[in-house]
Amino acid sequence: MTEQSIYRHLREYRDTFDKPAPLAWPEISHGQLLMMMSPALHHQRVAHRVRVQLDAQLSGTGLVAMTETDVEDVALGILRIPDIVVIDEDMADAEAEAIDPRRSHLVVEIVSRSNPENDYEGKLRDYPAMGIPHYLIIDPRDGTALHYWGLAVQNGVPAYDNRQRYTFGETVTVGDWKIETADLPLYTQSTTR
Repeated sequence: MTEQSIYRHLREYRDTFDKPAPLAWPEISHGQLLMMMSPALHHQRVAHRVRVQLDAQLSGTGLVAMTETDVEDVALGILRIPDIVVIDEDMADAEAEAIDPRRSHLVVEIVSRSNPENDYEGKLRDYPAMGIPHYLIIDPRDGTALHYWGLAVQNGVPAYDNRQRYTFGETVTVGDWKIETADLPLYTQSTTR
C-alpha cells in the first residue's frame, strides 16, 4: 500500500467515525489516526483571546482566522486540526471539506498539558512539509510562545529556518500581526488538558 492509499482509507474511516466524548475529531499523520482529548475550557479561553486579537487585525485584509478547521494535504497524507488558522477569506467561503494548507498564512496551536509532543514534534514536522509559512506555539504550561517561520529544507526534510521565543507579557510579532500575551492565562494546577 502507498502512503496515499493508506491516507484515503484512514480518511474514509474518520468520516464515518462517531466521536465519543471526550475525544476530539482525529487527525491523520504518517499513516496513523491521532486521537486527542477535546480541548479543556482553559485551553479554549487562550485560543479565544488570541483569535479576538487576530480578528481585529485581519478586518478588511481579505484574511480570516478560523478555529478547529481541517487543514489537509492529501499528497502528503496529513490532516491536522489547528486551534487557529489564518486563511484567505475566499477559502472560508469555499465548498471544500478542508483547507488547502498552501492557502494558509499562520497556524496557532495552544499546547495541551496532556500531549505537548503533538505540537512540539508532530506538528512541527508536518506544518513546514505542508507549506504553512508561520507556526506559533503558545504554551500556557510555562507561559512561553515560539514562532517558527521561513520554510526551508534541512537534511532533505522540510523545516522552519527561523525561531523566536517569547514569554508571556511580551508582544509576539508574526509578519504584520501582533499578539499581546500579557492577558493569556497560565494553566492552573487543576488543569488536566
